[in-house]
Amino acid sequence: MLSTDDHSRDSAGLRYVYPVVSRRAGGVSVGVNLNPNNACNWACVYCQVEGLSRGGPPPLDLERLERELAGFLDAALHGDFMRDHVPESARRLMDVAFSGNGEPTSAAEFAEAIDLVVGLVGRLAPGLTIRLITNGSLVHRPVVQEGLRCLGAAGGEVWFKLDRALADEAALVNGVPWSPEKAARNLGLCAGLVRTWVQTCWFAVDGLAPPAASQQAYCELLRPLAPVLAGVHLYGLARPSLQPAAARLSALPYETLAAFAARIEKETGLRVSVSP
Repeated sequence: MLSTDDHSRDSAGLRYVYPVVSRRAGGVSVGVNLNPNNACNWACVYCQVEGLSRGGPPPLDLERLERELAGFLDAALHGDFMRDHVPESARRLMDVAFSGNGEPTSAAEFAEAIDLVVGLVGRLAPGLTIRLITNGSLVHRPVVQEGLRCLGAAGGEVWFKLDRALADEAALVNGVPWSPEKAARNLGLCAGLVRTWVQTCWFAVDGLAPPAASQQAYCELLRPLAPVLAGVHLYGLARPSLQPAAARLSALPYETLAAFAARIEKETGLRVSVSP
């Protein structure tokens, strides 16, 4: 049985498509993994990808992606997949989500993959939400904006990663040199093309929660963008990291997350959902 504790990318025995029970989506999410080589342009300390490496994906086999997704959607909607593999309480198909083992927008064929999935879902599962989960670092690229425009026209949405709003903290958490100005610019670009949520993983490092200055910087970064954003998904550590810094990380109590969520709502006007 699938569970929220296991987001294995090979559970269906496919290269690009995998199912998970998503606590944030609220049911079964059909993942599309464009990075089957476990390569990403970021190296987040909480990442659950085993053997994560730096880089981008190999060329995509779009025909195989289409075949795998069509077959899986048929099994989920008309076959025995839900009965055999999903707890009864979660037997709802919630979305198709570009996520996986690296940054989806780093694929050279990203826009083509979005167009393919939009067309396929429209034929086989009309009304099913299509989501992109991204670190947002490549939104400035024209090919990425092309894909976002297609996603937006299809009624899809983006979950845009913003874990910290201070450069030194983001460098620690996400493993990259990071500019709050660039992040805000890309977030604004993204929100102008497709409905966009911010997703934030909030946790302790070496037993210490992010300080008040971190919370303030976060709210200040989002405040000017609040009118064009759908809201914030604030979540904690649900599964263990498989990265070298895993032992330094720990989950925060729900009360801590809820207090930060209340501050975000008060200072930005954005609605915040909390998933400890």
